[in-house]
Amino acid sequence: MALVKNRGFFLFKSVLKYGHMTHTEAKERVAKLRQEIERHRYLYHVLDKQEISDAALDSLKHELYKLEQQFPKLITPDSPTQRVGGKALAEFKKIKHKSPMLSIEDVFSFEETADWLARIKKIVPQADFNFYAEIKMDGLAVSLIYKNLFLEIGSTRGDGVTGEDVTQNLKTIDAIPLKMRLPEKKEIEEFLTRFNKQGRFNKKKLQKFLNNPRELEVRGECFMSKKVFEDLNKEQVKAGLGSFANPRNAAAGSIRQLDSNITAKRRLDFFAYALLTDLGQATHEQAHELVKLFGLKVNPYNHLAADLPAVEKFHEKIMKEREKIPYWTDGVVVVVNDNDIFDKLGVVGKTPRAMIAYKFPAEQATTVVEKVDWQVGRTGALTPVATMWPVFVAGSTVTHATLHNLDEIRRLGLKIGDTVILEKAGDIIPKVVEVLPRLRTGKEKEIHPPTKCPICGSEVEKKESQSREGKSVAVFCTNKNCFAKKKENLIHFVSKKAFNIEGLGEKIVEQLINEGLITTAADIFSLKKGDLEPLERFAEKSAQNLVEAIANSKKITLARFLYFTRGRRNGR
Repeated sequence: MALVKNRGFFLFKSVLKYGHMTHTEAKERVAKLRQEIERHRYLYHVLDKQEISDAALDSLKHELYKLEQQFPKLITPDSPTQRVGGKALAEFKKIKHKSPMLSIEDVFSFEETADWLARIKKIVPQADFNFYAEIKMDGLAVSLIYKNLFLEIGSTRGDGVTGEDVTQNLKTIDAIPLKMRLPEKKEIEEFLTRFNKQGRFNKKKLQKFLNNPRELEVRGECFMSKKVFEDLNKEQVKAGLGSFANPRNAAAGSIRQLDSNITAKRRLDFFAYALLTDLGQATHEQAHELVKLFGLKVNPYNHLAADLPAVEKFHEKIMKEREKIPYWTDGVVVVVNDNDIFDKLGVVGKTPRAMIAYKFPAEQATTVVEKVDWQVGRTGALTPVATMWPVFVAGSTVTHATLHNLDEIRRLGLKIGDTVILEKAGDIIPKVVEVLPRLRTGKEKEIHPPTKCPICGSEVEKKESQSREGKSVAVFCTNKNCFAKKKENLIHFVSKKAFNIEGLGEKIVEQLINEGLITTAADIFSLKKGDLEPLERFAEKSAQNLVEAIANSKKITLARFLYFTRGRRNGR
């Protein structure tokens, strides 16, 4: 059973949670998070291995970032939030970047995006902000350096300062030109006509470069399309090799092949997203248009956004269309469009203040289990339900998740106080899928089933049952007249798939039981208008409406009746 709340509540609760932490507790949590994040970073970036999903790792990093913001004295130079990537692989020549390849701060809600804008407005209060919105590609970031129009060096991000020379492999990608084109005179005139209207483009610098194109640096993303990824995995399985976890892993593995013939067979693609050479551009939008003129591919979805509501609209559009888009994306990059403002905002650690990654709601996230309660169902079975730190996952804030039974708790090895990976795909009920034991502090507590029913106080007993998943052990209340059993049975009876009595929801059912008006399903059909009018939540009209709804539900289809009877028999 899941309890979800709105985004604002999540943000408030998150601040409240960290606000309740002492400095010592926060220091201990930060140390654990750093150790675990660094381990996964090494596995992913250096060894090309992955133990947990990108979404789960992002969630751990986001928690660390929030804690460091709450307790700034805990920020250290070696924190994962202060560095980028991992070490360059030894098999490739190392390339030192002329300008660091920085990381981007992640945000997960429109409220956090608004908070980001409020922060940067304080630094440049007179600035007129607009933004360039881009699809966040799920691939491998690279730098391309062209000299005298020819591609001379292609390198990976590496640790942000030093990358790997993968020029030969990048030359196999058709989307990356081996020789950069020079724009035609007409194209340049159209470009200048368009952007001179803004009054801010240095055409002398552009003309100087066109006369002598000595060096140009472009950065972008190498990626693998969904179709190519599926074909590659089929080939891997057919050859008896392991399949790739996702297109990002596949793209990274392809770029890092020592044999460029293998890279060529992987059919990688590329989008440019940044122009580092000063050709007179005053905005990020102009940089994108210039890159296109020189023959490099840019994402056609990317465009200028006048304000944050326009960014939100773009974010919602891409989120809706992402299944149809031929490559994987996990969010939208939001960049302050004006280059002067961008530079004034500067860099915090290894993250530029003037850009963020507004990520889509992840289907996985990490959180901490605070306690476990036991709910009584209509068969008398006691189901363990975890209460967790509020976490935003798959579009909603989640604080509760069912743990199903004792066997599931034992399978997970779950303890109260554990950090866990929570999964929620679409409208599916949230599920704890994994425990991260390396984040334990030693204060975690074992989970024990109750010896008494939490509702009626009667004795409980353990029963073994058989299902498609195998044998499992459940705990049951032994009291046939337990209030919880009655309530759940009656809620099932009036549900949409059974008798579908409009206006008779869970709270009303509980109220009628407490007032002694119903004890069985048959009692519902004996209710009169006069029984309901004196009750809280009822008036003459609402009482009449419920009586009529009950009368209208006396005749139901065979399918609805069978749903109810099967539910009683199977305890579903």
